[in-house]
Amino acid sequence: MKLTVIIRTLGVLFMLFSTTLIPPLAVSLLYADGEATHFSLTFAIAAIIGLVLWWPMRSRETTIRTRDGFAIVALLWTAMSLLGAVPFMLALDLSFADAVFESASGYTTTGATVLSGLDEMPKSILLYRQELQWLGGIGVVVLSVALLPMLGIGGMQLYRAEVPGPFKDERMTPRIARTARRLSEVYVTFTVVCSLCYWLAGMDAFDAIAHGMATVATGGYSTHDASMAYFDSPLIEAIAITFMLLGAINFSVHFIAWRTLRLQLYGQDTQTRAFLWAAAALTLSVAAILYFTNEYDDPLESLRYAAFQVVSVITTTGFATANFALWPLALPVLLIFASFVGGSAGSTSGGLKVIRVLILAKQAGVHVRRLIHPRSLTPVRIDGRIVPESIIDGIWGFFAVYVAVFALLMVVLMLDGVDQVTAFGAVSTSLNNLGPGLGGVAITFEGLSDHATLLMAFSMLLGRLEIFTFLVLLTPAFWRR
Repeated sequence: MKLTVIIRTLGVLFMLFSTTLIPPLAVSLLYADGEATHFSLTFAIAAIIGLVLWWPMRSRETTIRTRDGFAIVALLWTAMSLLGAVPFMLALDLSFADAVFESASGYTTTGATVLSGLDEMPKSILLYRQELQWLGGIGVVVLSVALLPMLGIGGMQLYRAEVPGPFKDERMTPRIARTARRLSEVYVTFTVVCSLCYWLAGMDAFDAIAHGMATVATGGYSTHDASMAYFDSPLIEAIAITFMLLGAINFSVHFIAWRTLRLQLYGQDTQTRAFLWAAAALTLSVAAILYFTNEYDDPLESLRYAAFQVVSVITTTGFATANFALWPLALPVLLIFASFVGGSAGSTSGGLKVIRVLILAKQAGVHVRRLIHPRSLTPVRIDGRIVPESIIDGIWGFFAVYVAVFALLMVVLMLDGVDQVTAFGAVSTSLNNLGPGLGGVAITFEGLSDHATLLMAFSMLLGRLEIFTFLVLLTPAFWRR
């Protein structure tokens, strides 16, 4: 591992981060909300830190190896969460723990919050929250990779460490920089179209842009305390459902389908097909339970609320038109379990990812058949391709670690005095990057202690970087030459 490479790269990325403070700074000046000084100060801090890190190393070797990539990604997301907390502390007088939580929740597209009174909050702060999610959605690293070749920094190792899902070596185009640019193009296009649709459906321009960012990022931050319920519009909810689903589908599928004008690829991709069928089946099941338990009097009303909340949860977005934690029977836990599956690999959603669940299910079926026919050799196939044993082993390992980390975090939270339901909901929503939880964190996390809040912020980072990016740094082998 080359420390000079890591320091130089982090310096470049810090300077790039400082430019993201320009939009909220401009909004602050436009609305004269008094926050321009705070954003200017944060801009200066980020730019100076970046310059100090980069300048002494500017002429050093810039080849990034695999171990360097893991260290850079883990350090970057941690540093960005800390640096992103500065405007919250300056503008809203939040404690360090709460500010870091809010920042980490934004970057990891979790959408959990410790804030209230959003309707009266300065516009620049509201836009800043949405921007954090938008940047986190595509990944600060992947967005930066498109620019790094111009600065003499290679990006493949960063891409491998950042991109979610088991097939990390797959790329849409032969060169990683071009791949990152294509991802960015699709992402920006969806954001613009989503924002325009919101505006045409009745949102004002500011809300349309803000919610367009959060929707495509499957983030869930809103500019109103009531979230999407504030608008009370079936049309707006339908737009949100559409773009939440698009954000939770593998972006390489989007790219190939639209580049070749073969929209049937969505139906031919096993992961996408399974994800959409699961969302539809869960929606109908939840709607039926809501109607027959008299939660809503009308079948269409039941379907409306069920569709929005199911899609919001399974895509790990976290927008709300109703507090599903108060829904009857097993629905709250059922929806939380759905967030464990999440969306597709290569998307902006969290959770285990559909492709992993599919492979685990297929592998379980193979083992059952082998009990009946011990000599049979039945490989696991996805989209007609045989899944290598190394990938299957990796998925089982990831699943085991995911469950173990979840259990450990829940126990630690309960040792802090948090009740079982709240602890389960808090860890689930943080590790899965969902947002709303159960019990005391169904709406806000402000009731947790400072160290519990920081623990949940760390949980969000673990979930966003799929655990191993952090855990690999703890192994002695990582630090050996």
